[in-house]
Amino acid sequence: MNSAQNTFWQDTVIYVSRIKEFSRIDWIVYVAWIGMMVGLLACITLFLYAGHSGGVQYPVYVWNIPIGTFIFVSAIALDTIGHRTVYKEALQGGEALVHHITIFFGVTSVVGLCLAYNHGEVLHTPILVLIALSVVYSLVDEVMHWRRYLLSKSDRVEMWSHVFILTGHMIMIFSWWHWFTQGYPGVTETLKVLQQL
Repeated sequence: MNSAQNTFWQDTVIYVSRIKEFSRIDWIVYVAWIGMMVGLLACITLFLYAGHSGGVQYPVYVWNIPIGTFIFVSAIALDTIGHRTVYKEALQGGEALVHHITIFFGVTSVVGLCLAYNHGEVLHTPILVLIALSVVYSLVDEVMHWRRYLLSKSDRVEMWSHVFILTGHMIMIFSWWHWFTQGYPGVTETLKVLQQL
């Protein structure tokens, strides 16, 4: 589905314009999925902003968490348009299942990282396993996307959105993991700031 005569920008406009083809169910799925990820971005950003405003000094790598999340959310907001329209049928060949498995491991690893503030010792290994599986299934998904692309059942807009999905997710999750392994510096102080609001 590559259009050699179009610029990348023109292809992107065409890709995004397919949102007009959404059915009611497509809108429900899109708003629920993107809304959940925007909620994650908002929670992370507001938490760090509250701490920073209250004088908390975070290690500089902590800011990679909202940056990576922003990249991830922006990319999935674009990618999901194609998944709910032009590529919906192509995804039914197993790719949709891989997406669901990847999302499951991605969400549970983030939930685990949040719970690890109070239960770090018991959750250390399960979280590491969940992160590893989210990466493995993300790479499986990439192989399936490239297979579709080589069969002309994808386009460069979808492929670039996947590059940024992977980039954003890896920046976010590995920065968050590092923060956890360092004992979450700044979190206790931020919770004290929030209690005073």
